Amino acid sequence: MSLLQRPMSLHRRQQQKTGFFPHRTIPLLALLVVLGVFLPWTGTLEGLFFSSTDREGSLSRWRDHTLAQAAAFVARNGTLIVCAVSQPFLNNWLISIARQRHHENVLVIAEDYSTLYNVNQRWPGHAVLIPPAPDAQTAHKFGSQMTGVPSSRPRHLLNILELGYNVMYNIVDMVWLADPFPYLKGNHDVYFTDDMAAVKPLNHSYDLPPPAKKGRTYICSCMIFLRPTKGVKEVMKKWIDELQEQPWSKKGKSNDQPAFNWALNKAAGHVDLYLLPQAAFPSGGLYFKNETWVQETKGMHVIIHNNYISGFEKKIKRFRDYGLLVKYKQAGEIFCTACGIIKMM
Repeated sequence: MSLLQRPMSLHRRQQQKTGFFPHRTIPLLALLVVLGVFLPWTGTLEGLFFSSTDREGSLSRWRDHTLAQAAAFVARNGTLIVCAVSQPFLNNWLISIARQRHHENVLVIAEDYSTLYNVNQRWPGHAVLIPPAPDAQTAHKFGSQMTGVPSSRPRHLLNILELGYNVMYNIVDMVWLADPFPYLKGNHDVYFTDDMAAVKPLNHSYDLPPPAKKGRTYICSCMIFLRPTKGVKEVMKKWIDELQEQPWSKKGKSNDQPAFNWALNKAAGHVDLYLLPQAAFPSGGLYFKNETWVQETKGMHVIIHNNYISGFEKKIKRFRDYGLLVKYKQAGEIFCTACGIIKMM
């Protein structure tokens, strides 16, 4: 064997040991360069393998996805966690729920096709469309509490109750710090939180508080747990009636919470109502404005509501300042594997 042949055979043996073959590696590097250049423009790998027609076909199926079908698919132990949304904060809320292992029974009631497709494309079956949508300015300023038709929220909830499910409703400018379900003690009909900022004793009554201004209570309509009893359905119907008798207006900033309180007040004594503990479910007016109370109740907080403030930018800043704006990389495999990242923020 010549001296020229020996280095070549040694080189081949070294290739076999290391698995390094330049004639194979260079094309691979070239492919990676191409992907690095063009993938930012295509959005996802899906664009490389599926035509726009295929994608449109797979998404159009959700137009006919009914509430009954969605609820049956998503419900766990006869319970749904529901939000109605057409604006930001959805990611933050979902990730906080995923950390408590309750994301699989979340149903997003989309109020526009963009939200419907965004969620179902990344998390099939977890969104259903129930139009109409709010105008963009109202949704952006006030959040998903506001909808295009005043009675839409109680109607959504009533429809789910009629299907026989327990339902927890959240507005999406909330963050879960712990699992709220252990706090749903007993077998009451309606569970709710007080929206007042005044501090209650830790052992406060769980009954409906006495009326405040204007002869009604100040219960928050953004965090509710309902059982599908006859009494609860009557409360939802009364909520709808109150909204029709006292219609929203732009001047009144489209707030459906007073009508919910009137419905609860009129149901008291006929329906089993339960006030959740303030230390676990504080209003934004308490949590973000009373640092002494926050320190005294540290470790007790379960769901934080970013209310008592309006405006998307202001809410984002407050979330960030208090460490409640969840970064996606912090969510780990829980959210990324089960839900995907729903890019709305």
